[in-house]
Amino acid sequence: MAILVTGGAGYIGSHVVRQLTEAGKKVVVLDNLSTGFAQSLLYNEKLVVGDIGNIELVKYILKEFEIESVMHFAASIVVPESVKDPIKYYQNNTGSFIVFLGACTQHGIKNFVFSSTAAVYGGGVSGLFSEDDFTQPSSPYGTSKLMAEWILRDVAKISGLNHIIFRYFNVAGADPQGRMGQRSQISTHLIKVCCEAALGKREDIPIFGQDYETHDGTCLRDYIHVEDLAQAHLLGLKFLETGGESKILNVGYGKGHSVLDVIKTAREVSGVNFKAVPSNRRAGDTPVLIAKSEAIKEVLGWQPRLLHLDNIVEDAWRWEKKLGESWP
Repeated sequence: MAILVTGGAGYIGSHVVRQLTEAGKKVVVLDNLSTGFAQSLLYNEKLVVGDIGNIELVKYILKEFEIESVMHFAASIVVPESVKDPIKYYQNNTGSFIVFLGACTQHGIKNFVFSSTAAVYGGGVSGLFSEDDFTQPSSPYGTSKLMAEWILRDVAKISGLNHIIFRYFNVAGADPQGRMGQRSQISTHLIKVCCEAALGKREDIPIFGQDYETHDGTCLRDYIHVEDLAQAHLLGLKFLETGGESKILNVGYGKGHSVLDVIKTAREVSGVNFKAVPSNRRAGDTPVLIAKSEAIKEVLGWQPRLLHLDNIVEDAWRWEKKLGESWP
């Protein structure tokens, strides 16, 4: 039996695909390559180029490759873009997901791992969130993901579909061996943007808001290394395969770093004092987003290895330099 990974040629999906293959799993990737890259599949895993909203294609894949489990990453993920173009996000993240999930339940998929986001929580008071906290997204991106969570929950009640919903905090970094990382040439992720500025790909980086109620006035985020995140997915799949019940789990380290903290670390790691320019607050941003991550450690036995900001920035910087050699 094979595992279908949607969006498996993207940044996070490709790291999960690599770890699955290295663990001896048979993997099939469905990706429309709008933001993914075929060269991110290091072991030449089977790639089907297409969209999750194409129900006939999805049905064909599920049957042809005898898919038993699904990991779903395919989505639009840029918060500011979702504010400017909400229709795109509801179409991609919610509408197409309904079509895809319907095909999966008809096929009898047993295990479903869903890529969600901490953006479902919204602002909150303390900025420290557990899985049971009230959800009130502050962007169409967060809302589109929360709606998909609800749909998955309700479908699971009548279909018996076992699932894990992972709510990511701020994913960054790259493969520590330098084999893969974030390839997008248009990025809003702070650590990647800092690395690009250090390489001279950007003249400067904006600091969106310096008047938040934090220790230095800039937003606080819980940055998690993509390798630790990918490992959580393998543990989640194993949990479901061995009879585990459906769960919602935060994936984060439980500590926050400000925008200025990240800039300082990126300057130290790169050795480049790149320019950072104060700017207005960005629509959809919340002051603080930090995970309460006790549940994932207790349920899955997850033990992150690369949880220091230096680790994350160093791997991202190493990858960005390598990428810069081929993409001047």
